[in-house]
Amino acid sequence: MNVLNEHYSSRRRFLGNTATLAASLLLPRNGHAADLSSQPARYWRALEGQAVECLLCPWQCIVQKGYRGRCQVRENVDGRYISLIYGRIASIHTDPIEKKPFYHFLPGSEVFSMATAGCNVDCSFCQNWTLARRKPEELPNVGYKPEQIVSTVRQKNVPVIAYTYNEPTIYNEFIFDTSMLAKDAGIHTVIVSNGFINKKPLKDLCQYIDAYKVDLKAFTEDYYTNVVHGRLRPVLDSLVVLKEEDVWTEIVYLVVPTLNDKPEEIRDMTRWIIKNLGDDIPLHFSRFTPKYRLRHLPPTPVKTLENLRNVAMDAGLKYVYLGNVPGHEGANSYCPSCNKLLIRRVGYRIYENNISNGLCGSCNTAIPGIWRPKRRMQ
Repeated sequence: MNVLNEHYSSRRRFLGNTATLAASLLLPRNGHAADLSSQPARYWRALEGQAVECLLCPWQCIVQKGYRGRCQVRENVDGRYISLIYGRIASIHTDPIEKKPFYHFLPGSEVFSMATAGCNVDCSFCQNWTLARRKPEELPNVGYKPEQIVSTVRQKNVPVIAYTYNEPTIYNEFIFDTSMLAKDAGIHTVIVSNGFINKKPLKDLCQYIDAYKVDLKAFTEDYYTNVVHGRLRPVLDSLVVLKEEDVWTEIVYLVVPTLNDKPEEIRDMTRWIIKNLGDDIPLHFSRFTPKYRLRHLPPTPVKTLENLRNVAMDAGLKYVYLGNVPGHEGANSYCPSCNKLLIRRVGYRIYENNISNGLCGSCNTAIPGIWRPKRRMQ
């Protein structure tokens, strides 16, 4: 039995021991209510018998009174749908923007990063599972109002807010309200997401979000079904919406050995990206480290990452990067016209930047990205 089939069989046994996936996820609340919010949710509709249908992400959970959706952070309270995590922040850090990673968006900037509990998929390789796979009552958190976040960021003189670590889609209401205030204050906002969101809420967010990093976790429905426990098609749809809405977008592909590292799949994915998004969208191949349920797998061989990068570049993508390989030249940016070094990166630090006013410093080729703040902090 190969590794993929062995993993799938183990997963099926796990689900068999816990009844069904739906039964294990759609549970009544059982925790510390004082630590949770009761903010009205957006994007839902009432059904008969005080049930509701959530319209935020493609699961569109039908949630009975007293129960939660799959994400575990939205609950039906007497026929009203509420967010349990509005402003309930479980993690805050100041990071370099290269950590998200964004390589073509305000390079060298610090970002004010925040997260809550929960996620709307269940990746077997989750790198932040201690946040993403927790119910909100299981994590310590601090209550913030949107204006408090913006005020804190202004005091720190940090130009960017990042919604990251867990899945931002599930605290959409807080992102929306905070990002409106941030835009008025001249602060940029970015989302680090799995892209598993319905079109309407995504389009609404695009009014206030400056950049989106989407994890495209594989290019097969089989992988999304069995390893991500999500669906591929809605993620591809989200990427198209971001293109249509003119939101700066970068893609990360976490390469998991033996599971999603086939060159032919990368070739197919690259062709789809070029056809639907263009040849200048940055694509990051990120190195897997054993976490969560896939601790039995080894880290991704650097040679595998290099080969996949070559496949994507040979297919026509101009900006293809390697992540989690500090010091590798694959983290650098090069001009697609003259091949001169644009940005030299080591880890999350920039040591050389030869882009001036969005142009290559050697041949004046326009380099796509956001290189200067669009607005001044107020």
